[in-house]
Amino acid sequence: MAVNDALAALLDELHAYGVAHDATRADRLDRLRNLEPDTARVLALLVRATGARRLLELGTSNGYSTLWLADAVRAVGGRMTSVDLDPARTAMARENLTRAGLLDRVELRVEDAAETLHGSADEAWDMVFLDAERPHYVGYWPDLVRVLRPGGLLAVDNVISHADQVRAFRELVRADGRVSEALVPTGAGALLVVKAPPLG
Repeated sequence: MAVNDALAALLDELHAYGVAHDATRADRLDRLRNLEPDTARVLALLVRATGARRLLELGTSNGYSTLWLADAVRAVGGRMTSVDLDPARTAMARENLTRAGLLDRVELRVEDAAETLHGSADEAWDMVFLDAERPHYVGYWPDLVRVLRPGGLLAVDNVISHADQVRAFRELVRADGRVSEALVPTGAGALLVVKAPPLG
């Protein structure tokens, strides 16, 4: 099911704003670094296809990806939590979710991703979208696997555009017998990782 016209217009507006904003910022930390629209569509489709009702997003920014995911989560009767360290970005996301009528589906937290993962119960999440600071991904891995339910999905953005920064992480994933992975060459490149269901 496609997003409705009002949400589609808002998403187009936010995407255009993000591209224009980032073009004027030399420092990557000052950029919004929004998800590519094609990748956002894939992730939203995966939420619907898997029925992921408990979704965790690590890296909210201004909420562009959050809107896509929240709309999909609403379609399957779920809720999501989105985490970012920047209070100003989180405030922007809150405003955009309010405009979209999706705020009731999202818990926004100003929190470090490692803290969120560490504080999550075993098998707490049906799906995790990871779009945070890439040097930390290797350290996140033990908790990422632990907090995913069996059959749960991890999606990681920027694995083609920043391949050198995620090389060690991808090697770690590839070597872990508890998961299966595949690269989706859309947008900046999305790595999809599925935790194996129990045998029998």
